Amino acid sequence: MSDIIKLLPDNIANQIAAGEVVQRPASVVKELLENAIDAKATDIKLIIKESGKALIQVVDNGVGMSHIDARMCFERHATSKIRSTEDLFAIKTMGFRGEAMASIAAVGQVELKTRRQEDELGTLIQIEASEIKKQEPVSTPVGTSTCVKNLFFNVPARRNFLKSNAVEMRHIVDEFQRVALANPEVAMSLYQNDMEVYKLPAGKLSKRVVGIFGKKYQDQMAACEETTDLLRVHGYVGKPEFARKTRGEQFFFVNNRFIKSNYLNHAVMTAFEQLLPEGSFPFYTLFIEIDPRHIDINVHPTKTEIKFDDERTVYAVVRAAVKQALGTHNIAPAIDFSHDVNFASFRPQNSPPEQSRKAAERDYAQFKTFERKTNASHWEKLYEGLKTEISQQEESNRQMEIHPETQSTITLGSAANSISERTPVAKPEKSYFQIHKKYIATQVKSGLMLIAQQPAHERILYEKFLDHISRRNGASQQALFPQTLKLNAADFALVHDIQAELNAIGFEFADFGDHSIVINGVPADLKSVNEKALFEGFIEQFKLNQSELSISNDENIARAIAKRSSIKVGSTLSAEEMSSIIDQLFACKSPNYSPDGRKTTFILELDKIDQFFN
Repeated sequence: MSDIIKLLPDNIANQIAAGEVVQRPASVVKELLENAIDAKATDIKLIIKESGKALIQVVDNGVGMSHIDARMCFERHATSKIRSTEDLFAIKTMGFRGEAMASIAAVGQVELKTRRQEDELGTLIQIEASEIKKQEPVSTPVGTSTCVKNLFFNVPARRNFLKSNAVEMRHIVDEFQRVALANPEVAMSLYQNDMEVYKLPAGKLSKRVVGIFGKKYQDQMAACEETTDLLRVHGYVGKPEFARKTRGEQFFFVNNRFIKSNYLNHAVMTAFEQLLPEGSFPFYTLFIEIDPRHIDINVHPTKTEIKFDDERTVYAVVRAAVKQALGTHNIAPAIDFSHDVNFASFRPQNSPPEQSRKAAERDYAQFKTFERKTNASHWEKLYEGLKTEISQQEESNRQMEIHPETQSTITLGSAANSISERTPVAKPEKSYFQIHKKYIATQVKSGLMLIAQQPAHERILYEKFLDHISRRNGASQQALFPQTLKLNAADFALVHDIQAELNAIGFEFADFGDHSIVINGVPADLKSVNEKALFEGFIEQFKLNQSELSISNDENIARAIAKRSSIKVGSTLSAEEMSSIIDQLFACKSPNYSPDGRKTTFILELDKIDQFFN
């Protein structure tokens, strides 16, 4: 039998190795930006076209490279950052593995222009699929310009696995934000399809945070600072009242390198204990400065995972730093030992005697009215007509027989389903009632049916909005007073990417300059909504779905708006509203579940109810 193990050709080996480093366009952005930072650049420009699929270009004013270094940087495991094994434990640069440029060149068409300050001419290198196409002197500014075109052009299978432009652009913006936050002293700008998304001047960290996330963050941040013999923690944490439903704006940096750590995130969340409602996540941007000898960053090619030699101490210091920041800014709840909180709500307020007397008379009048309506001598009148109503209900129930095994389709009694025009139909208020402002209850043949009002309304709105998007026929309710909404650059770009779908639903808005929009109209299906709050909530929910679910933009938009505009728990519904919700729910294609998979209906069978009393 002949030998079967063979050495792979260099081009195939490079493509395989590139798979770990270059997973998507955002991976290229990360590597190129970190190279610019390592080159001591003070001004970096990132240019993107078609979410990085057509073009990724990074231009910096760093130290540049000689013609030999420019050629060597495309060789695998060629680096200027380390020389020996000991250097791995004293790394202060972003890159050190020597794989990034070689991996990028293996799956893209790369053009590199670079020049040092002492050189009259720079170097131009064009490389395609690890093959050098051109190398020649060229006139170029000091620094480096790296241009990556047609990423994965030679790996079509990998290109097909890329997500939509909106998703890929979101990942690119995430990488840009991480590098920008870690290096506030570096001026950075981002251009997408010739449109300026970010233009961040050099400055302090607080200014950089506001520049990235918007001016509203000026009042949301509390400074955090703690220094020990082992490490130093500094940065900003968000105040609890500004917590969001998404985790997106949470950043940890170790020696200016962005990391992901559930362990340290738990330390921060513990510090916020009893200050946040369930399901809310605070903003934080925290920097940890520690001796490189105490950490190991060579865990994964992405370098976002770090091992500490003393994790418990780091955890304790981070938790203490955040707690101190919250306490210093009087965010922690005050404790008043002289105040009896158990009876606080029942204590009378200090009001003028005249006001108190009038209020008492008004309250007493309400009780007198109630007593007059429920006079005990006429209690029989409360049950007048009940027998007739019950017989009518039973007759109606015969027409809508419900069996446990056929709960997927439910037909409710209404005027349209009555068997006789001569028989009066029970009024809606006799058929439906609310339980704790959370559930709608109605009697059916097999027992009692409960409808969860919020999931049910989400299902109704979701299918309605999805239909509007596909048909492009959504009606708009014009706002009496148009509202202006200031967005950060990333959200502004996101809104423009999905503007056609939002218009199809019924949203009408226009640019107002400086990343602001004017909301002129909202979907007509939504009644009595705050346009500004609705739009902000929709954007937040859309980004949350985008990060957690693999769904189309159309479905994501319909889900996000349905989630944010549905009837919330605690809302009082009239009988007509309850009847409308039930009718619309069972007219849906999938009435039994909400878009996120929660049950909308439950039938408590009569046999089960009987068991409670036996």
